[in-house]
Amino acid sequence: MVGQVGAGKSSFFNSINSVFRGNMTSQAIAGTAGKSVTTQFRTYTINAGKGGAPVPLVLCDTMGLEEDDSSGLDPDDVISICKGNVQDRYQFSQSSSLQEGTPGYKKHVSLKDKIHCVVYVVDANRVSLMGQKLLNKFCTIRKKANQMGVPQVLLMTKIDEACPLVAKDVKSVYRSVYLQNKAREVSESLGIPLSCIVPVKNYCSEMELDTELDILLLSAVDLMLNYADSFFDNLPPQDQEETEQPKLSQSIKNNNVVV
Repeated sequence: MVGQVGAGKSSFFNSINSVFRGNMTSQAIAGTAGKSVTTQFRTYTINAGKGGAPVPLVLCDTMGLEEDDSSGLDPDDVISICKGNVQDRYQFSQSSSLQEGTPGYKKHVSLKDKIHCVVYVVDANRVSLMGQKLLNKFCTIRKKANQMGVPQVLLMTKIDEACPLVAKDVKSVYRSVYLQNKAREVSESLGIPLSCIVPVKNYCSEMELDTELDILLLSAVDLMLNYADSFFDNLPPQDQEETEQPKLSQSIKNNNVVV
């Protein structure tokens, strides 16, 4: 998951984890502090219910992208993550990207270490406020991910804060002209097809799970899994040897889907 500082990457994992657990959780550190609260690369597994077995889905959290070239996540680190070269709990450096031979670099990788789908996370309130340097970082990551054949989707978060209609009734999300325009705007800015953009509302102030929010969150996961399926479809012959079936529905039994 890649996105601006405060866009809701960690909160999205906490929300998905809560849905699968059946109660509110806060495993990933989330919040707003001007700078990225997440400073490490984290790979999170999700359990089916409290004490249940892990589901074959891994969500990877990253430091937030910032406008300044010397701050926030380095796009080169995202590429290393996609290739599977970054170890869990690697401490991001704002002075340089991860290089081969340095602590945290994983030299020998397999299919399960690689990213199968890149998820961009964008705050619906800040679509119009993204500067050119930040847009360039997104575009750099998108270009490299395309070259590696990694599918990409985009989560448009904080939709209730952006649209009063949705704040009143989250079921109105697909009837909101304002959010439709925001989706078109981010599509044009980042070059992401509209079919790859999904609106979500993370759990933030809620104390109990809500079915309507769960539907949006799980719809996003469903889209992510469908796009990850494309990754397995397009595997080169040497990688297909690691799984008997490239289809996600088949290979998921033996391989975690990494997002």
